[in-house]
Amino acid sequence: MKKLIITLEYPPQIGGISTYVYNLVSHLPANETVVYAPKHKDQNAFDIKNPWKTYRLNPYWGFVWPKWLRLFFQITTLVNQEKIEMLYVNHVLPVGYVAYLVKKFKKIPFTLFLHGTDIAVAVANKSKRKKFIMLCREAKTVVVNSDFLKNKLLEIVEKLEDVRVVYPCPSDLYFDTPVDDLEIVALKSRLALSGKRVILTVARMVEGKGFPHMVRMLPEILKKFPNLVWLVIGDGPKNREVFEMVRKNSLQNVVRFLGKVDPQELQKYYHLADLFVLLTHKDENREEGWGTVFLEAAACGLPVVAGRVGGVEEAVLDGQTGVVVEVYQDQSVIPAIIGVLSDQEFSKQLGKAGKERVSEYFRWSNEVLKLL
Repeated sequence: MKKLIITLEYPPQIGGISTYVYNLVSHLPANETVVYAPKHKDQNAFDIKNPWKTYRLNPYWGFVWPKWLRLFFQITTLVNQEKIEMLYVNHVLPVGYVAYLVKKFKKIPFTLFLHGTDIAVAVANKSKRKKFIMLCREAKTVVVNSDFLKNKLLEIVEKLEDVRVVYPCPSDLYFDTPVDDLEIVALKSRLALSGKRVILTVARMVEGKGFPHMVRMLPEILKKFPNLVWLVIGDGPKNREVFEMVRKNSLQNVVRFLGKVDPQELQKYYHLADLFVLLTHKDENREEGWGTVFLEAAACGLPVVAGRVGGVEEAVLDGQTGVVVEVYQDQSVIPAIIGVLSDQEFSKQLGKAGKERVSEYFRWSNEVLKLL
């Protein structure tokens, strides 16, 4: 069955959805897969390396309403041109509208992929909620990234016939491409990390990722580990706020902001760290649906401390592959971080168990079979 994957986030753009979509596409039959994605300045160098067809177009009109109607005409053209039999739809609003119209006029079914925050946005008001429910019911299959998200979805849209959990997994390079120890040594030297204990965080700087909590607790952790460095990979709308908190707490020599890092290079940073920390927490009506970064850390044998929220406890087994904490309880978070850093045997045990679990249960080659 020939599939058209429609996404508004796709590499070389860096982000959780773009990485998810790329890994998914990489494990589908290339001769049966076509990708629709927005234009990107580095698209040619990226797309030429992939065996499947990729169409890069501007999905929106500037002045005609609804703007996404342009996307409908583009997708209709591709359906005819490529003889598409199934649409894989990311971004329920507005791409779901397009899929619904294509189904209505061209009789092409669609599979709807939900990533977490898109559900919160889609049910933000009564009008959107009604459209979201309709689109889920019109989809042949709805794919979610965790059991937590599946349960949340079924509370909003009752009695959906086909809801499947496809776990986002680390890319194959975490299993197939060993990291050169000399490269790690060189990277540590470049970042001035020799003789340092290193906590790593990889996340967008947005609400719900716990950056302010970590900044607040860091001085207490430093009392136990004065040689500690906190490496932060990621960027986002909250970056200036976090930078300012670091400055006010005089932590400029402790915190290193590295910004965005190429996903192909990210594995090295997991290997140079002693502990991965991401203090995820609920933000208004939004919750972390999963947490692929926890699995990436585990795939590198790195123990994790994670905030208890949403689907995180499916990605991290508390006391087995990491420690799950209540972010607002400093008296439990600080000892948890200090405990893992202090107890080398416990740290190795968590890292080993996490690596074994990811290797056995979280492979894209297995997850895509749930769709075929």
